[in-house]
Amino acid sequence: MKALFFILFFLQFCLCVGAQDFDDWFQNRTLRLDYSFSGDNQSQYIFLDEMKWFDGWYGRRVNMDSLLLSGNGQICVKDSKSGQLLYRYSFSTLFQEWQGTEEATRTPKSFDNIFLVPFPKYPVDITILLTDIHNKVSGRMTHHVDPNDILIRPMSVDNNIKWKYLLQSGDSKEKIDIAFVAEGYQADELDVYEKDCKASIDALVSHEPFKSMIDRFNFIAVMAPSQHSGVSVPHDNVWKNTALSSNYDTFYSDRYLTTLQLKKLHNVLSGLPYEHIIILANTDNYGGGGIYNSYLMSAAHNKNSIPVLVHEFGHSFAGLADEYFYDDAYEVMYPLDTEPWEPNITTLVDFKSKWADMLELHTRIPTVPTGNDMYTQVGVYEGAGYQSKGVYRPVQECRMKINEAPDFCPVCQRAIKRMIDYSTTQE
Repeated sequence: MKALFFILFFLQFCLCVGAQDFDDWFQNRTLRLDYSFSGDNQSQYIFLDEMKWFDGWYGRRVNMDSLLLSGNGQICVKDSKSGQLLYRYSFSTLFQEWQGTEEATRTPKSFDNIFLVPFPKYPVDITILLTDIHNKVSGRMTHHVDPNDILIRPMSVDNNIKWKYLLQSGDSKEKIDIAFVAEGYQADELDVYEKDCKASIDALVSHEPFKSMIDRFNFIAVMAPSQHSGVSVPHDNVWKNTALSSNYDTFYSDRYLTTLQLKKLHNVLSGLPYEHIIILANTDNYGGGGIYNSYLMSAAHNKNSIPVLVHEFGHSFAGLADEYFYDDAYEVMYPLDTEPWEPNITTLVDFKSKWADMLELHTRIPTVPTGNDMYTQVGVYEGAGYQSKGVYRPVQECRMKINEAPDFCPVCQRAIKRMIDYSTTQE
């Protein structure tokens, strides 16, 4: 048994040994990979649709072959000749979320998904892994990429869409590049959109750890005009022709505002300095959505727009889970025999990997809510991840639980800081 353990450890070490410098393996270009994920509640299929490239790489250049969070899926780039792992990236998708809906039990569907990886200098093998709610691999596809493939389509900046820096802290090679994209703003409303972007940055900067680490970020505003003002609201029979074809009622939830048109989204951003995406919707209807390492979308003109945007950025940027709960979900998202990958909730299966080190001595588990120190007293409070029993959150009230919370809790702040450091600092 010990010999087997050593062999497995050695193989894992060889697989994850640090890749060489970025310039040894990659060009300063982005390889855009367009996939179709399809299936139903029981099946998953992954198909490569198209490959494209544009100048500049705006993702991380540090910790290239490691993951901070496992996500609901991963993309791995390996050198074809040696098998060396060169780049890893984790993510979540609307497709996998949809698989937990009632609709997925009766109607197969497909969803576009787009991932950006640094453009390789040499032939590579790229693997897409999807995992289920037990963190087990449920879908896998590997394909070969030759950087000299003549059918990798070149892309360039769309000169008809204007953009500008709102905050430039430094070179993209060392910073986290975030792009705002306008949705539902007509050409004569883009000045309002720019003000909305600046208000959104101010909101993020008012929360720690963004406040003290804002020098790690660059922000741009992409002025994508829409034919119509506003966004589609199906439950009101309102349909608009907008830049990203977004709508409320995603998965028949009236406040869930998303776009499934990821090709449109990334076409708008082609050639621009972006790694993370914030979509601002020109509407005063309450709603939004955030998908880890995909995008966040938020209504810009609702009274709760600012707290919603900050909350959704916790999802899309740091992989934080929702800490609110109820008992009428169609399907359990966090089985009690599995530790969630999100850093701010636990089933106690592997609590040591979460915030056990932040508890005061003799903290009771579960921790009894007291009504005191509701935002800062770290404990293990039952009810999180949409489930009232068996899933636990760090504090009584947090930005990831209610709009009224003034800030992220200490556990969420640490998780965000770790993500910022992971993206900008070599381990």
